[in-house]
Amino acid sequence: MPCGQSKGLSLKGIFPPIPTPFNDDESIAFDKLELNFNKWNQWNFSGYVIEGSTGEYVYLSSEEKINLIKKSRQFIGKEKLLIAGSGCESTRETVHMTKKMAEAGADAVMVVTPSYFKGDMKDEPLIRHYEEVANNSTVPVILYNVPGYTNVELSVNVIEHLSHHKNIIGIKESGDSIIKVTSILDRTKNQDFHVLVGFAGLLLPSLYMGCCGGVCSLANVLGKEVCDLYQLHLEGDRVKEKAIALQKSLIAPEFAVAKKYSVPGLKEMMNLKGLYGGPPRSPLQKLNKEESQELAAIFKNAGFF
Repeated sequence: MPCGQSKGLSLKGIFPPIPTPFNDDESIAFDKLELNFNKWNQWNFSGYVIEGSTGEYVYLSSEEKINLIKKSRQFIGKEKLLIAGSGCESTRETVHMTKKMAEAGADAVMVVTPSYFKGDMKDEPLIRHYEEVANNSTVPVILYNVPGYTNVELSVNVIEHLSHHKNIIGIKESGDSIIKVTSILDRTKNQDFHVLVGFAGLLLPSLYMGCCGGVCSLANVLGKEVCDLYQLHLEGDRVKEKAIALQKSLIAPEFAVAKKYSVPGLKEMMNLKGLYGGPPRSPLQKLNKEESQELAAIFKNAGFF
């Protein structure tokens, strides 16, 4: 199945999972969110993921989650996709939140794995969970596998099974294994189902293997460069060496904001790059002076400061 129009929705391209901006009192800074979108909209993103892990989704109240989607829809406009995180611990609440996200303006929802009772999250309960959500959703559903945070792994068997569902259109695979990405692509190749990689350090090899694009936190600060890498891939072998060089240069910055310093690091880098990062919501903490200097040095050494 060619990468592109997935069960009525195009998932090609780069989708940054945006951070939620907070004021110093940890209320949502909607004015700063609008300023960030004014800058992000200048880059060639296909859309945005709102309230993923990078958005500190687990720290938001239900009311905040819904209001954030409503405001983001206004700031984005209708030209680009808005994918909303709607995963909750129970199937019942996930169905409810998915409905609210659709009503608030989401084009699709991204549903993370339940994880509190992780020992019980084997294949069968996960299949039943996602099928129930998809059966009751008015917008397409995207699976979200992020074992680094949840300690729950969506197996390839589960992903293949769910790829047959008419309202499950793809997956954001946020592991760091190109082997698993390749296995997912191979096992779902005959379905109208598409794979988005969640780690910019694997973007180019994943695109070569057949992924449609990426949901990459690094794109929040290096949006032009990440979009350029996607475009170079589309241009093919004549720019292959340029694409490989750009991919290599993105690995250290991606590791810094996606792994080592996580959301506080990404927000700090946004502050340094002329966007509004602001503070994370506690218990997450801002980087200290030494960490901030080390983060800036990583980007400088990679040629992005």
